[in-house]
This record gives sequence, structure tokens and C-alpha cells, in this order.
Amino acid sequence: MAKATASKNIKEAKTQASNSGNHNTAVKAAADNPSKIQPSPEADMEAVALDPEDGLTKFFIDCIKDIYWAENHLVKAIPKMINAASLPSLQNALKNHLEETKGHVERLNQVFDLLGTAPQAKKCDAIEGITKEGEGTIESTDPGTPARNLGIILSSQKVEHYEISSYTGLSALANKLGHAAVADKLLQTLAEETASDVKLSIIADEDIKAAGTEA
Repeated sequence: MAKATASKNIKEAKTQASNSGNHNTAVKAAADNPSKIQPSPEADMEAVALDPEDGLTKFFIDCIKDIYWAENHLVKAIPKMINAASLPSLQNALKNHLEETKGHVERLNQVFDLLGTAPQAKKCDAIEGITKEGEGTIESTDPGTPARNLGIILSSQKVEHYEISSYTGLSALANKLGHAAVADKLLQTLAEETASDVKLSIIADEDIKAAGTEA
């Protein structure tokens, strides 16, 4: 009975969209969506036509595309942090994580392969914003100072925390969708992101404190 009702609703939605003949027709957002940006009829139709399982899979793949963009972006952003840092321990930690990040990109290529889809990046506004903030921190602090080094650490940890949250949720969702091999790949990256975050905290607590005392 539920399937028949769902099928009827989809047909009615398709008929309504077809009869409108105007792709600019306003479509009301969901009641719990405070955004002023209204979905297009095409986006609304896509949501209506998907069953819950397909919708979850689409969401999962979109998130993989998002973190794929983020990792590729970080491969370009981390060297700027390395060049701006003055503490040897911080420079080494960032260099090591740069190599890990390149591995994360390759691991995501493997994830796309396991999912049977070509690698594709979807711009990650969050990572773009965090890295821009990090660049601003470098510009607003003096070279070789504890303030700059600490600013680089804080910016790097903001990136790590975003990635830790992303990989935690994505690995759980991969398991829910029956992609155990994908979940294993994501958990490998999660472990490396977590270790990097811990390392940065140690540098902030020990090396930055010592540098500040000497200053």
C-alpha cells in the first residue's frame, strides 16, 4: 500500500512539473529549512523520485566528493604553512602530514573505485574557508614568533577536526550502506588525522611554551 502511494505521489509530482512549463517556478523549501534559497523544480523532482536508500547513497557519494576536494586542496595549502612555520618540530609535523595527505587523496581514489564511480571533486566551502583563515593568520603575525607558529597550529587543527568529523561519519555511513571495504579505507585515514591532531597539540603545549619562555 505504501509503495502504491509513493508511486502515485511521484507521478503526480512529475505531472505537476511537466505542466508548469516554467523552470523558474518557485518551489517551497522544507518547513525546517530556514534558508531563503528555494530549491528549483529539478532539485525538488530529484528528491521526490529517490527512495530513501538511493537518497542516502547519493548523500554519501556527495560527501566523498567533498572530502576529495578538501584533500586535494590541502596538498596545495600545507606547503604554505610549512614555509611560514619557524619551529623545526612544527615544520617536520606538517611535512609528514603533507605526505599523508597525498596518501589520503590516493586512498579516496581507491574508494571511488570500490564504489564503481569515477573520482570527482565537489568544492568544500568549509576547508576553503579554514585555509583562507590560516593564510590571514600568517599575514597578521610576525615571522619567527610564537604567535605565528601557534596560529599555524590552530589553523591546522581546525582542518584536522573537520576531517576527523567527516571521516568518522563517513566510515559509519559506509558500513550502514554495506561498503565494509570503503569503511576500512576511511578508518585508516581517520587514524592518521587523529594522530596528526595529537601531534600538533603536543607541539603547542611543549615547543611553543618553551619558545615563549625563551623569548
